[in-house]
Amino acid sequence: MTGASTGIGEATVRALRGGGWDVVAVARRAERLAALESETGAVAYAADLTVPADVDALAEWLDGSGPVHALVQVAGGARGADRVEDGRPEDWRWMFEANVMATQRLVAALLPLLRRAAASDSHADTVFVTSTAAQGAYPGGAGYNAAKAGESMLVHALRLELNGEPIRVVEIAPGLVHTEEFTLNRLGGDRAATEKVYEGVEAPLRAADVADVIAYAMNAPGHVNLDLVTMRPVAQSAQHLLARGPLRVKGE
Repeated sequence: MTGASTGIGEATVRALRGGGWDVVAVARRAERLAALESETGAVAYAADLTVPADVDALAEWLDGSGPVHALVQVAGGARGADRVEDGRPEDWRWMFEANVMATQRLVAALLPLLRRAAASDSHADTVFVTSTAAQGAYPGGAGYNAAKAGESMLVHALRLELNGEPIRVVEIAPGLVHTEEFTLNRLGGDRAATEKVYEGVEAPLRAADVADVIAYAMNAPGHVNLDLVTMRPVAQSAQHLLARGPLRVKGE
């Protein structure tokens, strides 16, 4: 379980532990993982998934810790909201590394372990949290659009490549989710700008909403694969169409 120190990742650790799963919680921030470990009973493992040696070390550690029945890849993120002409190459490069290359490294490193578990226990799971940003562009989103579209295509190709093997490949693509850090980090720590993103939106998604869907996908009967779940708050009908203000029945 990656991205476990905050937001959707942290919420998913709680949801899976509540459902009886043994969870290895992976993220960069060891201190936050330690608190989560103490609270939930998940096993903390600190790693930076953009560093190949960290991914290799994680795979080696998992190989010695017991069977690996699932990979839940939540880690990733966005940097900046610049127009294409103003985009910072270092931000775009980081987004590709964090969202695409980290995912590829994880799959390559953990697939042998997942296959071993599937061979003895009928199936294994891979679950990837992408974004509706992978499905439609928006001004100021090109870098993140491109990175998440790349990750989404990786997932689609993986599902085809694993055809005939008892390994589920699930993609969860959330729209607007109000978490403590995602937009704040994207906007360079600007809290006022961050709050404007959610201003007036009735009931944006919360991390726990996404975690519930991930847990549902993993707990579904082994022959059922949720290829792609796109989820948005009711106030967001499309990537570009977001209602601000109370939701009301027409005519009232």
